[in-house]
Amino acid sequence: MTRQNVEPNVTSGTKRRAAGLAAAIIAVALSIAPALAQNAIDPDADSVLRAMTDQLKALNALNVEYDTDHEIVQTDGQKLQFSASGEIAMSRRAGFHFTRHGPYADTEVSFDGKVISLYGKKLNVYAQIDSPGPSIDEAVGEFRVATGLDSAGADFLAADPYAVLTDGVVSGSVVGTAYVGGVLCDHLAFRNNDVDWQLWISKGDQNLPLKYVITTKWVTGSPQYTLRFRNWSTGDVDTKMFSFKPPADAKKLDAVHADAVGDLVLEAQQ
Repeated sequence: MTRQNVEPNVTSGTKRRAAGLAAAIIAVALSIAPALAQNAIDPDADSVLRAMTDQLKALNALNVEYDTDHEIVQTDGQKLQFSASGEIAMSRRAGFHFTRHGPYADTEVSFDGKVISLYGKKLNVYAQIDSPGPSIDEAVGEFRVATGLDSAGADFLAADPYAVLTDGVVSGSVVGTAYVGGVLCDHLAFRNNDVDWQLWISKGDQNLPLKYVITTKWVTGSPQYTLRFRNWSTGDVDTKMFSFKPPADAKKLDAVHADAVGDLVLEAQQ
């Protein structure tokens, strides 16, 4: 039996009014969602977070180095941390270039406004993915779908990082102040339904993120992901690095995915 067989007989005018009411309800829900997230955050924490995200939004280009710690909980309960380092260069009008040096990968990811290119240096292999659009957000979204990975610090590179960071937040507060890499920071803490996350933002003229910790609450052992930024540069970047030209002897691969420790895996299909 199809839905049409059991749908009540209603006039076209009634259908139009019902559709209009549904659209109005959706519009109201969308309009109040950001307000609900904002109200869940303590005003002092919200002020610090907004100052940081407003500064990031205003940057046309940036270059920053990073370190990550990806925690894995083994079946016997032992926790292991896998560390990686890299560098991010981004221009909102031209694209981006990421490097990652991890325990099993030495990779580069570049985006020239059209194509996302991934290159594995150790094996001299590469893969390419068409982006659905020219924006950083679209490219990062496609990268996530294709690989199962987040680019390091992708939340902070979004066109609207405040909206991305506060999506689903149920509480947020200022913990206090602390030093990260010798720099005095505001320490903020937030909660979502699935994760807790903390953010350390430098105080002073440049309100920039220096440390970001995500705790997965409902996984056994509550593993954490830690991201540290250092050596921020907010001037121009060399956009030539966004265009990838594979070495003549490099092999093009068919599949890209992530492994358990957050490294890219590039492999040819058999």
